Amino acid sequence: MSFTYPTDTVEIVEKEEIATMHFGHDDVLPNEADRQRRRADADRAVTLGNAYHGKLDIYFQTADGATKRVATTIWAADAEHLTLKSGSSLPLRAVLGFDFY
Repeated sequence: MSFTYPTDTVEIVEKEEIATMHFGHDDVLPNEADRQRRRADADRAVTLGNAYHGKLDIYFQTADGATKRVATTIWAADAEHLTLKSGSSLPLRAVLGFDFY
């Protein structure tokens, strides 16, 4: 799933900044079908990262409701978190979508 978001309302951050951010306890996606698609996309992103060292954009939301974007490689994904190239972790519940390129 390619995610399209208005770029003028999305702050671009570096992957190293994610460790200092706070995330809400509730999932940012409204329904189970969207969460299942996000999980499948996360698994696809892991394959892209490990097999091809390919980057992608991750759109996510912080606890204050701000939408942010990071360009990175995903090394691992489980039901709860994404592990990024920098070694930092991003809660899957905060991820709005991925932009594969």
